[in-house]
Amino acid sequence: MKKITVLLLFTAFSILAQDKFKTTTAIVNFEASIPLFEEVTAVNKLGTIVLEPESSTLICSVAVKDFLFKMDLMQTHFNQNYLESNRYPKAVFKGKIEKFDLKNVDGSEKEYDVKGKLYLHGKWKIIDMKALIKRVPEGIQISCNYPISISDFNVAIPSVVAGKISKTANTKLSGVVRSDEIRYLTLK
Repeated sequence: MKKITVLLLFTAFSILAQDKFKTTTAIVNFEASIPLFEEVTAVNKLGTIVLEPESSTLICSVAVKDFLFKMDLMQTHFNQNYLESNRYPKAVFKGKIEKFDLKNVDGSEKEYDVKGKLYLHGKWKIIDMKALIKRVPEGIQISCNYPISISDFNVAIPSVVAGKISKTANTKLSGVVRSDEIRYLTLK
């Protein structure tokens, strides 16, 4: 009986003491296509998302070289000429989710405002975006859509192809963050 009481207290403490939820398999897509020209899209399936509920902090990070394109040549130009992934290997977002409380996250999707800074190509830029958050059996699902203006990050596009690439990359982030303690919440 004493062991059960200790286990229940530990479980209750674990639920209250959640400090981070994380994934390293978030998916980041971007699209910068112009109609009638070659499709400019890429996906990165190795993104990291960290959610710190107590401080309402959301951190997202991707290795730039892990974006995959349909065409190898596009991927080479993206890494060597445009985003210079050897020089600037990561893109990072750090922000706060406004009015976020983990206790209010359930199976219905809720929209939250997120304000923070995006680091890309050696530059920091303040951005605002919307995040859709809900509880799923595997953890907490987070999805964000946000446009990135190429000029905000000093990405130089050669004039030969400038008319074939959008000046804004529409970006989508999605992933399910987990914590060891999340299993206690889903066993109810």
